[in-house]
Amino acid sequence: MTGRGGPEKRTMSGSPVPKPHIGDLTLDELRAALAALGEPAYRADQAFEWLYKRGAAGPASMANLPKTVRAKLAEAFRFGPLEVFGTARAKDRTEKHLFRLADGPCIETVLIPSGERTTICVSTQVGCRRACAFCASGRNGFVRNLAPSEIVGQVLHFRTVEGADVSNIVFMGMGEPFDNYDDVERALRILNAPQGLGIAARRMTVSTAGLIPGILRFKDLDLQVNLSISLHAATDEVRSGIMPVNRKYPLEKLIAAAKEYIAGGGRKITLEYILFRGLNDGLRDAEALARVAARLQAKVNLIPYSPIAGLPFERPADSEVMAFVKRLNEIGTPATLRNSKGRDIQAACGQLAGLLLKGNPLR
Repeated sequence: MTGRGGPEKRTMSGSPVPKPHIGDLTLDELRAALAALGEPAYRADQAFEWLYKRGAAGPASMANLPKTVRAKLAEAFRFGPLEVFGTARAKDRTEKHLFRLADGPCIETVLIPSGERTTICVSTQVGCRRACAFCASGRNGFVRNLAPSEIVGQVLHFRTVEGADVSNIVFMGMGEPFDNYDDVERALRILNAPQGLGIAARRMTVSTAGLIPGILRFKDLDLQVNLSISLHAATDEVRSGIMPVNRKYPLEKLIAAAKEYIAGGGRKITLEYILFRGLNDGLRDAEALARVAARLQAKVNLIPYSPIAGLPFERPADSEVMAFVKRLNEIGTPATLRNSKGRDIQAACGQLAGLLLKGNPLR
């Protein structure tokens, strides 16, 4: 079989090489691709606006592009949204959507309304390599990275299909974003582009379990995207017990990398800290956390643990949580207590698994 571009490309096994998804390209990359097809840069800008501002399903909908350009786009690229496989709605209006990817596996994405703010928590991988002891996302191991079209597609679905007025995006769903750095960076650029979804960089946050190479690369990103570090313990002994990543990148090295990130022009860091009963919720733990936060001039988000079936961790009593908060306040550490939303549909921090779990009323 041949096309306008010559013989069809095939793999070593003889099967056709799949066309790239147009959503995997940043605007600059799409401009270059269309230039190679003999089209001016502004055609890429027009196509970008159709995809992200108007939610076009394919080139046939792009009315102000000539038929010849639409034909070139159709021949060069794949199009299409993510497939919704199930949805769940919590009592607090949080929504969780299960998306089935083209090759079969599923991911979960959470829409979190809060006053005038609407946040989407996106996934960046199917599964996770990091195997944090308290998190559902890595319990079945790592399957694969998500492509930019699959990351952005989560946001695009809520924007164009659900009609949500998305104000913030957090990369805190399934997976470790810095294990998929290149695709995450492309997704950030697509989300931020004025011709794309136009999400302000300062309204996006990338969360890492503490991958130092990713933090140092993020330092040089020319977008003012926020960085959050999932700390969850302020001593190596406790942190290594619940987060294997700490054995490779222990706290002192992590703190040094975070300082380098800040010195390099990075925005203020947030430390995420899940409170586990009897493990990291004592007053001495609060004091150790305060010392780390002071060294980084970081703010702290405290999140009481949301239980996951089969795991040995417990949520602290409210009195224990408030005692922890009080001690941080006494020391002068800026801290915010966040009660994870969507717990009744397994949509809270650490609960996303990409599976139809028992007790998870996706339908």
